[in-house]
Amino acid sequence: MSTFTIDTATSRATPSPVPGKRMTAPSLRARKVDGKTQQPIVALTAYTMRMAQLLDEHCDLLLVGDSLGQVIYGLPSTIPVTLDMMINHGAAVVRGSWHALVAVDMPFGSYEGSSEQAFASCSRVMKETGCAAVKLEGGEAMAPTVRFLTERGIPVIGHVGLTPQAVNTLGGYGARGRGDAEARKILNDASAIAEAGAFCIVVEGVMEELATKVAREVAAPIIGIGASAQCDGQILVTDDMLGVFERTPRFVKRYDNLAEQISNAAKTYADEVRSRTFPSADETYRPKGA
Repeated sequence: MSTFTIDTATSRATPSPVPGKRMTAPSLRARKVDGKTQQPIVALTAYTMRMAQLLDEHCDLLLVGDSLGQVIYGLPSTIPVTLDMMINHGAAVVRGSWHALVAVDMPFGSYEGSSEQAFASCSRVMKETGCAAVKLEGGEAMAPTVRFLTERGIPVIGHVGLTPQAVNTLGGYGARGRGDAEARKILNDASAIAEAGAFCIVVEGVMEELATKVAREVAAPIIGIGASAQCDGQILVTDDMLGVFERTPRFVKRYDNLAEQISNAAKTYADEVRSRTFPSADETYRPKGA
């Protein structure tokens, strides 16, 4: 059952009644005090209005991930995803949610060129979607851009470790931080992004011990995916955890098997159409009393 409180009061700041007060970047950042988080951050991806409606009351953060390139569009990676794609889906998720903070992934090529390019892209995303934050991939090299954005009113989520937009330079999607040098780099990346002003950081696909160390030593909340249960929160691609795909990454726990349920429902429908048992009297228009 939803626990939202309806607030029908309006003002110039809130011209339309808002059913519930959204989570904010400061409220999520405040979850972590002196290196400890009392209430882990719950995050999932969302790409559509309806999915946002279903997930919203259970989540603190809904991420409109560039993973939509693969999940929605069937692309081979996140690299071809465009700014327009992210804006269209971001606006839909904002319309479908009232409680969770909605953040939008910045796609490859939309922010890396310069801080000014990043601000132009991110400000457009926030204006056209109504989202409350953006997410950028990259470590120390992106710290100046993160600082530039946060100083200009754009809340930023960082993303270090396995960064899918860098798959061509990383050489694949394998776990990161196996060696000491790479582990130090990931820790330094997370620290730099936090110091630059990121209010939380996604740490993806890293060794458990390293993820635990990052969560312990970095001031900002660390949201894990393929990381450690000791992170300050967790995120998964919703379609993976719902079992929409038969194959999922090792770090995914499948909480349902929607692929099988959807396929079975479609088979039943097809059988009934072919046998002419659908539509039945319940699904057709007839004169009253007929």
